[in-house]
Amino acid sequence: MRVEPNRLKEVAIQILKGLKAADEEAAVVADSLVQADMRGIDTHGVHLLSILSERVDAGMLQIPTNLAVLKESDTTALIDGANGLGQVAVHKAMTMSIQKARDFGIGCSLVRNTNNIGILTFYTLMAACEGMIGIVMSNAASAMSPWGGAEAFFGTNPISVAIPGDVDNPAMVLDMSSSVVARGKIRRAARLKEKIPEGWAFDETGASTTDAEKALKGTLMPIGGPKGYGLAMVVDILAGLLSGSKYGSEVVTFHQLMGPTGVGVFTLAIDIERFMDRDQFRKLVQSYFATIKASKKTDGVSRIYLPGEIEFEKEKESIKEGIEVGEGTIKNLNLLLERVKSPLRLA
Repeated sequence: MRVEPNRLKEVAIQILKGLKAADEEAAVVADSLVQADMRGIDTHGVHLLSILSERVDAGMLQIPTNLAVLKESDTTALIDGANGLGQVAVHKAMTMSIQKARDFGIGCSLVRNTNNIGILTFYTLMAACEGMIGIVMSNAASAMSPWGGAEAFFGTNPISVAIPGDVDNPAMVLDMSSSVVARGKIRRAARLKEKIPEGWAFDETGASTTDAEKALKGTLMPIGGPKGYGLAMVVDILAGLLSGSKYGSEVVTFHQLMGPTGVGVFTLAIDIERFMDRDQFRKLVQSYFATIKASKKTDGVSRIYLPGEIEFEKEKESIKEGIEVGEGTIKNLNLLLERVKSPLRLA
């Protein structure tokens, strides 16, 4: 069924507040989850509330989130996420990075000891909306082996970069995992009993598989082979090692009750004005994008998309027509609403 975005946010906020989240942090997490669903990335959307509530019940995620700024300078900050809501910790980190960039040209804030943070686009767009370039990286539970190996060590370790646009053109947002596909898409296929495409993952023996369940027990294919392996390593070092968080195979999955996840995150904001006039940069970027989109196309291709453009258009459609939410997710959300004694229901 289709659900109006603000209605879905209201449901998410009610559930989060029922789990003892403060008003402000409930709003941040709800915004992140619903934005993912609006952009067609339901693997990072409101269905995660069921997993989140299970972790709270098991004492493996602390709400409210008691963040602590451990170190701070003019341009840097280190935040302890207190094993709380990941979205809250990274929202705080990017907010600090943006302010530091406004004051000193660049701001870099790291987070240690946090949990699943949802889509990275949510945070890089915070910088883009302030006319800045935003960069976010996060490590994750082991799902990918070193190139040539057969044992999972690295997470999908995503990275996002947002370049500000203008009134008529959205920000360009790259948001990608270091693997060919995010593990969430394989989990989704497993839930729906669907096959996955060839080239996404290996089984436990290292053989390519189209069976989602076998893929979850095996490893993911790094994007570009050894290049994806190298990218995953760099993200792990910047987000995990440098922040003092867990890294490599130490990071625990959010999707099973195996203990605190220990996710580490890197955020960076760059003030364009420190390098050139912002309007000049915008004009250059828009001309650059227009040249790319007008370039020669291969047979059967009618349009060249910029990174994040498909998701932006899906978000506009969701605002107009509502978000498509699966029956299983609707059922689980209603169960959570009942649990927290909220009168709201999704019919």
